[in-house]
Amino acid sequence: MKEVVVVGAGPAGMAAADAAAKAGCRVLLIDSAARLGGQYHRQDSLLDKEKFTPHRNVERLTETTVTALEPVGPGHRLHLRTGPADGPQRTARYVDTAALVLATGAHDRALPFPGWDLPGVYTAGAAQALAKGQRVAVGKRVLLAGTGPFLLPVAASLLDVGARIAGVLEANGAVAGWLRTPSAVFAGRRKTAELAGYLRTLAAHRVPYRARSTVLAAHGRDRVEAVTTARLDHGWRVRRGTERRVEVDAVCAGFGFVPQLELAVSAGCVLADGFVAVNTAQATSVPGVFAAGELTGVGGADLAAAEGTVAGLAAACSLGAPVDVPRRALRRVRAGRVFAEGLGRAYPVRAGWRTWPDDETLVCRCEEVTCRELRESVERRDVLGVRSLKLVSRAGLGMCQGRICGRNVAELAGVPSDGFARRPLAAPIRLGELSDVESPWEGKA
Repeated sequence: MKEVVVVGAGPAGMAAADAAAKAGCRVLLIDSAARLGGQYHRQDSLLDKEKFTPHRNVERLTETTVTALEPVGPGHRLHLRTGPADGPQRTARYVDTAALVLATGAHDRALPFPGWDLPGVYTAGAAQALAKGQRVAVGKRVLLAGTGPFLLPVAASLLDVGARIAGVLEANGAVAGWLRTPSAVFAGRRKTAELAGYLRTLAAHRVPYRARSTVLAAHGRDRVEAVTTARLDHGWRVRRGTERRVEVDAVCAGFGFVPQLELAVSAGCVLADGFVAVNTAQATSVPGVFAAGELTGVGGADLAAAEGTVAGLAAACSLGAPVDVPRRALRRVRAGRVFAEGLGRAYPVRAGWRTWPDDETLVCRCEEVTCRELRESVERRDVLGVRSLKLVSRAGLGMCQGRICGRNVAELAGVPSDGFARRPLAAPIRLGELSDVESPWEGKA
């Protein structure tokens, strides 16, 4: 039986694994978390239902990180580390495959502002993970700021665990954006109804929702005690005189998502507008490599699952498995992409955010590089790309290797951001692990 390897077990990865398995292929489903579902289905009761039960041909490899990917023969070799990230005895293995589906998802984008490094400032995704996974509220009085509809379910999750929401600040004029894209509203009508439900929840708890507003600064000695908010113009520049101080003990910031591109870049996949470019079959520019979900564009769990189904079947087909054309999934992908395009137009990250940080705002927290130091490094030396930017400023050289700050630093410096995803090692590993002898994956964890 030929094998398809799927990396990522969120909605896209689970759908891809299920589709390839039903087509008759053996599937290895790899995920860094201990449970299936990704961020979207974290601790979700739906995972206990049959619809999320993996097919018998699917073998799960959880708590496993793909640390590197390299071409081998007609396919690719994935280097794996299995075990807790902080465990001293992770096992080292590798697996070769001629059919690879990448569904590695994305992480929250946080924009720098004075005080964003204080304890009590969280990304929206982290706050939701704690609320849904651990039933823990990040604070007693919480303010959410950013852009995009993801802020609404995060607010609902926090309300569900007893937090008070001081407000939800949307940096864009989202309603006006949607009115300009009626086709997207129609394509995502089910999502629109879901978002309306979240708005009703906010209204029932008397949570203020303010468009064209954001957090300008967080204040506090040992942790967040208050924030300064302000109104924004269309380009996200601050409207002076609209600043106000709000007492809170936690801030959740979410300005869209950044795809996790490391493995796709290592494979040599062509990118378009910061995402992996795919064709109708979810095939990338590299033979035998397929991509689905937020790697190819952010459009929600339904689109990700539909893309995963198409990618899984296409991967199985590339190995010679007989498959039928997934017409229903293809229709869902087409509709989902129309909705995603509307989402991008309604909730862009506008250039005015670059005026929010002051000289002493940290833009790279790992290396403690301030906005002034970054600007002076660029002005004094010729910066031709990401590599030289890292060397002259230190930004992106720390533990996260630019995963958090990379896109922000690139935009502030005026260089392409894709270079921050070009890492020979896709995930941090210990120096001692580089000398580990890897054994081939033979199945049955």
